[in-house]
Amino acid sequence: MTIVQRLFHIERLLVRRTAPCVSNSRSFSCSRSCRTVMPAWVIDKYGSNDVLRFTKNASFPVLNYPNEVVVKVLAAGLNPIDVSMRGGYGAASLAMKRDPLNLNQTGSEFPLILGRDVSGVIMECGLDVKYFKEGDEVWAAVPPWKQGSLAEFVVLSGNEVSFKPKSVSHTEAAAIPYVAMTAWSALVNTGGLTKDNCSKKRILILGGSGGVGTFAIQLLKAWGAHVTVTCSQNAEALVRNLGADEVVDYTAGPVEKSLAAFEKFDLILDNVGGDTEHWALGLLKPWCGAKYVTLVTPFLQNTDLLGIADGMLQTAATMTTKAIKHLVKGVHYRWGFFAPSGPALDDITEMVNAGQIHAVVDEVFSFSQVPQAFEKMEKGHARGKTVVQIKSPDGN
Repeated sequence: MTIVQRLFHIERLLVRRTAPCVSNSRSFSCSRSCRTVMPAWVIDKYGSNDVLRFTKNASFPVLNYPNEVVVKVLAAGLNPIDVSMRGGYGAASLAMKRDPLNLNQTGSEFPLILGRDVSGVIMECGLDVKYFKEGDEVWAAVPPWKQGSLAEFVVLSGNEVSFKPKSVSHTEAAAIPYVAMTAWSALVNTGGLTKDNCSKKRILILGGSGGVGTFAIQLLKAWGAHVTVTCSQNAEALVRNLGADEVVDYTAGPVEKSLAAFEKFDLILDNVGGDTEHWALGLLKPWCGAKYVTLVTPFLQNTDLLGIADGMLQTAATMTTKAIKHLVKGVHYRWGFFAPSGPALDDITEMVNAGQIHAVVDEVFSFSQVPQAFEKMEKGHARGKTVVQIKSPDGN
């Protein structure tokens, strides 16, 4: 990121804190004083799909901090992490994030609302929220440690929210934020790519037909990169339509042999994990600053199995060992993690409005069909995102 870009991002963050906030006193009064409960899908314990429970009496979200906003959810997006969290994956680390001082009892996260994408309308602004006003159409990626978007309302930090692109519907918008922030964190924050240095770089995306992959293809092509993708044969048309230059069918034989015939890559984004680490780093350009960034890491699994302290220690040891092992071979080994960012979503909003990024929606479910949406997610092999419509724009 250039100095000018950094200053521009800093300016937007400052504007988010200093511009005047316009409040609609009537809607503020009604949503604050007239509502104590709301409809939501919750879980009361971790388990399979039968732990999902619909209730009309979920607690109405409260502004606990002056920089927060309440968003009325019109559409919510599901991600593989929602299915994993339903089963308890990452519970130890997320509990620490929610309660750093360990003041609450075990299980205090319940009833827990899942859903990591939201597109909707701001209903309330905290006193320090200066960049938005009530009635603004916004979108956001909901961090896993917060109550999710499978509800009528959700609370978010003002710095996690961005104006929804005007060129897409709420249903389409809900397909983008979480995968966008995951891909952005991996490619930009960890991989060091920007629109100014990405041109003509050779990028390999392992697992390109899911939510993160389909977004990453479009982002990288908008920035001028040459993109190679692995996917199944029946997803080839999808990824090519999104701009992929080369497509390798992983069902046609050992994918590593097919990829070895290509010119070496500047960066690999791994959405697959497993044994890919054993061969994928050999596809990178050695001693040229090439990076392998994987989104499949053992961090949450380690803390679930070993506890916070031992899990973090094991994770640090694993990361250090792998980084050093590959650095001596001339390539950089990195882990990528989701990171929420309103300013990054601002950039993506501009790209969506410019037609550079398109929502890839695999299937849309109604609010009453949330269990079916989870069942669909569990089957895997998605071609884009699964979206749940919570409310129509007129509130019906």
